[in-house]
Amino acid sequence: MSEAEQLPPWLREQLARFEQIQQNLQAVLVQKQQVELEQAEAEKALEELNKNTNSDQIFKFAGNLLIKVPKDAIVKELAEKKELAGTRSLVLAKQEARFRASLKEIQAKIDDSMRGGKSRAAAAAAAEEE
Repeated sequence: MSEAEQLPPWLREQLARFEQIQQNLQAVLVQKQQVELEQAEAEKALEELNKNTNSDQIFKFAGNLLIKVPKDAIVKELAEKKELAGTRSLVLAKQEARFRASLKEIQAKIDDSMRGGKSRAAAAAAAEEE
């Protein structure tokens, strides 16, 4: 019999849930990193625009084309993009915190059951079945 088959079903379920939450956390961290990069790019672009005078020509990409745009329009667009990225970053940070809390909770349950041995695990399994 393999080690996984010897674990009680509720413990296997907790381990599977732990792995799923870890994967979700990893996905959120990747998204958060991308959003923070977008926010930093918008900030940098705004800084560069603020250095330029109003007489400078400003262009932006539109697909494969470069289009001349008024400075105030692009500043407004970049400010909105930066604000949206900031909001998304906050939402992802909250998701990250929830996932980390869930992982901590599940880890504590798993650790407790592993320390308690089979007698405690059997009692917990019996309690779940009721």
